[in-house]
Amino acid sequence: MNRKKILTTILLCCCLAAGAQSPVTVFKSGAEGYKSFRIPAIVSLPGGQLLAFAEGRVHNAGDFGDINLVLKTSTDNGKSWSPLQVVVDYDHLQAGNPAPVVDLTDPQYPKGRIFLFYNTGNNHEGEVRKGNGLREVWYITSTDAGAHWSAPVNITTQVHRPMQPQTNSAYNFPEDWRSYANTPGHALQFTQGRYRGRIYVAANHSAGAPQPDFTDYAAHGYYTDDHGKTFHLAATLPVPGSNESTAAELGNNRLILNARNQKGDKRMRIVGISNNGGHSWDSTYYDARLPDPVCEGSILHIGWKKKKAILAFANAADTLQRNHLTVRLSYDEGATWPVTIPVAGTDNRKGDYIAYSDLVLFRNKRLGILYEFKGYSEIVFQQINLKQ
Repeated sequence: MNRKKILTTILLCCCLAAGAQSPVTVFKSGAEGYKSFRIPAIVSLPGGQLLAFAEGRVHNAGDFGDINLVLKTSTDNGKSWSPLQVVVDYDHLQAGNPAPVVDLTDPQYPKGRIFLFYNTGNNHEGEVRKGNGLREVWYITSTDAGAHWSAPVNITTQVHRPMQPQTNSAYNFPEDWRSYANTPGHALQFTQGRYRGRIYVAANHSAGAPQPDFTDYAAHGYYTDDHGKTFHLAATLPVPGSNESTAAELGNNRLILNARNQKGDKRMRIVGISNNGGHSWDSTYYDARLPDPVCEGSILHIGWKKKKAILAFANAADTLQRNHLTVRLSYDEGATWPVTIPVAGTDNRKGDYIAYSDLVLFRNKRLGILYEFKGYSEIVFQQINLKQ
């Protein structure tokens, strides 16, 4: 039986039980040379290793400044983690929004190759929205489980549309995109169908001058069909105010994108459905079954049922504050979410509120979740067992 059928069988006969493992601290603010850690992302490797990424913020917890991308690995299902490794250091400026994915379809790398997409910036997001700065898009790769990384590759001109003729003549597009950010969280690779092997990164941007209610923001995506040689910019989600986004593979060459509503007028997630692997959008809607306090979320394909994708989704499931981390399951590609699992200990009665998170499927019939905890003071990992 292949891995896909094994996962489907497991998921059909199992239910989720949270709390089998207490949260394990992976990154702790004030430790290992960093005042703060934020923006978690996690992937699993075929050998069972877990790779946890985050922004290591050197001087403070702010979104801009001297920020590196850091990594820790686990070989025991998240029970313990390696010492911190710096994988991207953009001098005294910002490197952020790590979006890792493992390419398992490139014949040149039969054991898999890790891609880590990220952004760099030279000013605060608010100033970039005003046209006073530049955000760029890069990736690095690793073929040895993250021990060593390639030289960075700048793909800004392929996946971004900034108009910056005064600062760099290479960037001069009529769309005038300004702010730009990957995901946050993992990217994805299609496992079957017409787009098998496609690597897709959900993202967002702002266009033109700042607008009321953040309507200059919109979600989009970009992808490669040739293992990183070339990239293509996908269509913008036609929902003004859509922002940080996450995506997953569906059946029949389709893709689902799940985005934050930066406007905040509807405290719920925005969903886009693509029938052509994420290149363009066939439908969009607000999903009232996924409440959200204007925060990040994570969606993950975890198996198949009758040729339909089984999805897991995690976010702070509260309309008022970043609170109540919750994992949900859908067996019909997001049409319904019948299984709801509160992650134990993530309400803020003791000030332990949560924010960003990322899901991972790994060995031993487990989901894992890497999330910001205790008022951004820690990033922790917790197993969510699949039990009979």
